[in-house]
Amino acid sequence: MRVIIIEDELPAANRLAKLLHNYNDDIEIVNKSDSIESSVRYLATAKNIDLIFMDIQLADGLSFDIFEQVSITTPVIFTTAFDQYTLKAFKVNSIDYLLKPIDENELEKSLNKYQQLYPKNQTNFSDKILQMMQDINAVKYKERLLIKRGEQLSYLKTGNTAYCFADGKLCFAVDFNGTKYMLENNLSQLEEQLQPNNFFRVNRHLLVNIEAVKKVHTWLGGRLKLDISPSTSAETVVSRERVNGFKEWLGR
Repeated sequence: MRVIIIEDELPAANRLAKLLHNYNDDIEIVNKSDSIESSVRYLATAKNIDLIFMDIQLADGLSFDIFEQVSITTPVIFTTAFDQYTLKAFKVNSIDYLLKPIDENELEKSLNKYQQLYPKNQTNFSDKILQMMQDINAVKYKERLLIKRGEQLSYLKTGNTAYCFADGKLCFAVDFNGTKYMLENNLSQLEEQLQPNNFFRVNRHLLVNIEAVKKVHTWLGGRLKLDISPSTSAETVVSRERVNGFKEWLGR
C-alpha cells in the first residue's frame, strides 16, 4: 500500500508513519507534506497512491483548500483535533477520521475499513470534499469560552478575547482590558474551535485575535515578531513554518 501523509507537525507525522508500519510492514510512505502548497505541488503529478492521511489544520490553512486546487480520487482518512460531534457532518464524506493523538487501535479500524471499501468505491473524492467544505461553513465556531474560577464557571465572549496562551499545562485567555482567565480547553482545541478568520495560532504558546495585532516586524531567520495589545509575556514570534500562513491570514 502506497501512502501519503499530510501533516505539519513532524513528530505527529513520524508517529503516524511508525503506527502504519506496525500495522503492516508493506505500507510504503511515499511522501510527507507539511503545507497546502507542498501537498498541491506533489499531488499534481503523483501516481499510484492508495491512501492519503490528511491533517485538517495545516500551517497555511485548512487542508480542504487542497481539493480546490488539484483533483483527488484517492481515498482520504483525516486526522484532526476536532471533537467527534462536530465531525458528524464529515464522516459521511470521507473514508474515516482519527482524533489526535492517534490511537493505534482506532488506526487499525480505519485501515480495516479502507481495505473493505477500496477499490470497490471509486467515487471522486474531490466532489465529496467540496461538499464537506460546504458542511464546514454550516458549523458554528465557539462564541464563548468556558472560564474556570475556583469552584465557579463563567464565560468570556470570543469577540472580547484578545489572545489565548499556554503556560506549562495550563491555558489562559486575556481580554482586551488585559484581564486573564483560566480556560478548560488547550490551545490545540481552541485553534479548531475559534473562527479562523479572526484567530491564528502563531506558535506553540500563542493564539491571537487579529484585532490584538498592532504591528508586525521582520525577525531573525525569516520569522515575524508581533506587537500585540494588551501586552503579554508569552512568545510573540511567528514560527517559521507558520509565517506564510500568517501573512495570508493577515491579508485575508
